[in-house]
Amino acid sequence: MSLLPRLSLATWPTPLERAPRLAAALGLHDDDLWIKRDDLTGLAGGGNKIRKLEFTCGTALAAGARTLVTVGVAQSNHARLSAAAAARIGVDLMLILAGERPDHFTGNLALNGILGAKMIWAGAVDDQALDALAEQEVRRLQEQGVPAALIPFGGSNTVAVHGYVACGEELNQQLPDIDHVFTAVGSGGTMAGLVQSLGHERVRGVDAGAVDDAEDRVRGLLTSFNATAFEAPLDIRSDQVGRGYAFLTDPVKLGLIQFARHTGIVLDPVYTGRAFAGLVAAVREGSVKRGQRTVFLHSGGLPGFFGNPDVLAFAGDGA
Repeated sequence: MSLLPRLSLATWPTPLERAPRLAAALGLHDDDLWIKRDDLTGLAGGGNKIRKLEFTCGTALAAGARTLVTVGVAQSNHARLSAAAAARIGVDLMLILAGERPDHFTGNLALNGILGAKMIWAGAVDDQALDALAEQEVRRLQEQGVPAALIPFGGSNTVAVHGYVACGEELNQQLPDIDHVFTAVGSGGTMAGLVQSLGHERVRGVDAGAVDDAEDRVRGLLTSFNATAFEAPLDIRSDQVGRGYAFLTDPVKLGLIQFARHTGIVLDPVYTGRAFAGLVAAVREGSVKRGQRTVFLHSGGLPGFFGNPDVLAFAGDGA
């Protein structure tokens, strides 16, 4: 059990639900496929970032911070849930966002606004420049006497990994003898925490294209968490990235339809959509077999569905 400062931002444990119709559609037994509903964490549309923010915000508040600063892209789920966490605990939030301010706010951006986050648009910058701008903003605030703290890209650092260690412990209690857990890999903290608590043999990551080297990111977090080099193999497939993070692929389109029409649950096009496409590919290849208990981590992201014009056009045509 972690002794780090931790806030209470959600209701735990999140549900673990059977998906018998979806399992059958994939050629699995009715009892093979389960959905871990981390989309139901509560704040502002839910999602996996809340588990991380309980620890990162807890640590920041324990150090005296009254303003949080973080980074993201326009439709960042992490930015939206950071705004929700800041509103819940009563601190200010500054979002440094890549790109130019759009004419209209949709999806996560609209929620950032109603939650009271201040958004600063950084223009065409890479991840390193975005991080540098955030660090600069923290220093500026501190020089003005404002206690400020940086929440990292995607909410993922060594502190945040504790959030998904806790999730792995939940899963062990909810469903013993799990064979596979599928998760999207963005900033890496979710998979790192699951590997830490469930073991590298059971966790199957699907790269969403958010970072240049997903495996290096996850391995680095695990090494930092354990204070020793993490050398075990990691299972991270990168075949669902397509042309890149922002682009909707055909396997994801098919996955969004199949998941929605067999569960009544909607995935997002960037993270959970790619993770499910990776699960489908694993079943087709035979690395996930009938009779194996497989958990799909639904890490949230539904507001981003409504901020993606390509997805709205595709879904609006009846898919």
